[in-house]
Amino acid sequence: MRAELVSVLRCPVCGDGLALSGRTASCPQRHAFDLAKQGYLNLLPSASSGIDGDSAEMVEARERFLADGFYAPVRDALVAAAGEGDGLIVEVGAGTGYYLAGVVVAGAQRSGIALDVSRYAARRAAKVDPERIGSVVCDAWRELPVRDGAAQVVVNVFAPRNANEMARVLAPGGALLVVTPNQEHLKELIEVLGMVRVDAEKERRLSESLAGAFKRTSSEVVEVAMRLDHKAVGRLVAMTPSARHTEKAELAERIAVLGDPVEVTLSVTLSTWRTV
Repeated sequence: MRAELVSVLRCPVCGDGLALSGRTASCPQRHAFDLAKQGYLNLLPSASSGIDGDSAEMVEARERFLADGFYAPVRDALVAAAGEGDGLIVEVGAGTGYYLAGVVVAGAQRSGIALDVSRYAARRAAKVDPERIGSVVCDAWRELPVRDGAAQVVVNVFAPRNANEMARVLAPGGALLVVTPNQEHLKELIEVLGMVRVDAEKERRLSESLAGAFKRTSSEVVEVAMRLDHKAVGRLVAMTPSARHTEKAELAERIAVLGDPVEVTLSVTLSTWRTV
């Protein structure tokens, strides 16, 4: 990770800014954090050790599925919503960095920080664009290791939302872009494959979780039909929380009854929020 990217981060212990010397990021209080050999920086507080992030298998499935472009309409919508301005883009729950990379590349003078609790995801995100994107392991429910007002845009796709912290790291006039699944999302697969259903109260819970720190300024539905073969369906399930609830053999049997390919609905809402 380049020194310029580390300079927008802050120490998870004391909150002071970090600076990179060699392969060690440290603050004026001499709290030090070494870069992993894969290029990411682990700033997960010790009190958060043991927290469950995506497994290596889930991350591998996500990378392969997203690389085939099935969720490209979501990334394209994020790029359009982020606009043409420059500056720092921070993604909370960035996973492999797929969405972040799309938004960063769309601006000539943009850089990005990928935040995720999974070290497996951080390894992938660190390789996406090492010159422009830094990858950091952290806990989204605690203080984010990003300096106050450093980000022009914060991106949040199917990920935890810590409203006060996302508001803190946003610069004045900055935007929070949130992607949430709709009731129609993956409807052709949920019953057949026993996947986790989208909460009918998700929209209400989103508004409640951001109330007080943000106000919604716009929203749009992104909905397209995907044609997925059985391999793609398997990867889709494997990259979601549903992977933790179904045995592989049982999942394979359920996938086998689907058409090959099968038409599956991608349906999400992209909402834009500004600090109050």
